[in-house]
Amino acid sequence: MERKPLDDSLRVTRNQPTLREMVFDKLRQAIMGFQLLPGDRLVERDLCDRLGVSRTSVREALRQLEAEGLVEYVGNGPRVTVITLEDARDIYELRCVLESMVVQLFTQKASRRQMADLDRAWEVLKDTLRGGKSHEIVEAVSDFYGVLYDGAGNRVAGQVLGQLQARVSYLRATSLSQQERYLDSFREMARIVEAIKARDSVAAHAACVEHIQAAAKVALSALAAKSGEPVEPITPPLRVQNSL
Repeated sequence: MERKPLDDSLRVTRNQPTLREMVFDKLRQAIMGFQLLPGDRLVERDLCDRLGVSRTSVREALRQLEAEGLVEYVGNGPRVTVITLEDARDIYELRCVLESMVVQLFTQKASRRQMADLDRAWEVLKDTLRGGKSHEIVEAVSDFYGVLYDGAGNRVAGQVLGQLQARVSYLRATSLSQQERYLDSFREMARIVEAIKARDSVAAHAACVEHIQAAAKVALSALAAKSGEPVEPITPPLRVQNSL
């Protein structure tokens, strides 16, 4: 048998998702799209049959979702994480402080290239907001904030928000699923972008706080309607002064 020369056909293509990644994406989309609801049990056998994959792939995906905070393990196995009203309020209060700070820092520090990156992310976000599809909006909003995290120059804030990203995205999807919320969200975020482009860090900070407060009010009301608990507004951060 004649040996054939080694060529590029042996190279691993890194941009192709693994089976585990595809299973993870499918389950994540099902949670974000409310096909799987908080508290739903995630039975491995049923998921294997529905996805057409092995238990190993399902287990690996579930562990990754657990790391993101979207799946939790209770006495009888994994289930979609139940985000309580108290948990949601805590997350929104933390977002209000950290994201408004990130927006302020980005406004003060962003380079021309980072401003251009924000323009591109905003154009994509505008298109998805007009489309009104919640799962696409959630992804576009996450990308938009990703640009802000990179340009703010505060890695710790980005890391903390990154650890909350999946639960933030779920609450964002909860908010956007309410009637016409995405239209209000568009107007609120437009004010954030306008202030950033004007390099007005105080206005950008204030617009971000207002946006998160409005989103919190909608999402917390939706969660409260299910639990029967009263809704309390989130505590906004202290007002900042422009240091420029």
